[in-house]
Amino acid sequence: MINVELDGRLLTLTLNRPDKANSLTRLMLEELDAALAHAELKGVRAVIVTGAGTVFSAGADLDDARAGLAVDPVWERLSARVAGLPCLTIAALNGTLAGGAMGMVLACDVRLAVASAKFFYPVMKLGFLPQPTDPRRMSALIGPARTKMILMGGARIDAAEALDWGLIDRITAPEALMTEAQTLAQDAMAASADHVAAIKRLVPPT
Repeated sequence: MINVELDGRLLTLTLNRPDKANSLTRLMLEELDAALAHAELKGVRAVIVTGAGTVFSAGADLDDARAGLAVDPVWERLSARVAGLPCLTIAALNGTLAGGAMGMVLACDVRLAVASAKFFYPVMKLGFLPQPTDPRRMSALIGPARTKMILMGGARIDAAEALDWGLIDRITAPEALMTEAQTLAQDAMAASADHVAAIKRLVPPT
């Protein structure tokens, strides 16, 4: 359910469960974490995370969530892995982003999205807490009041509003999404691993 494509110094991870809106199981989260750990060992210069179909991810798989996934530390471990990578990380959001799936996206360096994407994180409604670092990362991008609108007010925002708030960085046509992400990765892919890591360290993390 995770497609892993390593092309030289570029790693592309694709959530591949479109029939279930790419909802995330514990196994999928563990596979993502393992692939990223391997990428770091291989000296990958850029990582792109995207999804198959028209939804990036609806969040946690409901059956797994009821079985304890909603409070499993695997979410936080994956987000920490993404945030700690010494390379450029790009979320290429092919559609709606919801719930716990937002954690790894917030931990990325850059977020691209198609115009049809929607963004929401219904933890208040569902009775769960967000993962510990998600509110901090979200607040660093869009501010505390807007973070509370999403987490506490149940706000659902579209791509245009997400761009205006700073939750995403660019809106891209669906057919150009991966090309745009790959173009952004080109300079990092051509540089040394040490140079990529050194520049990334100069930028305060979200």
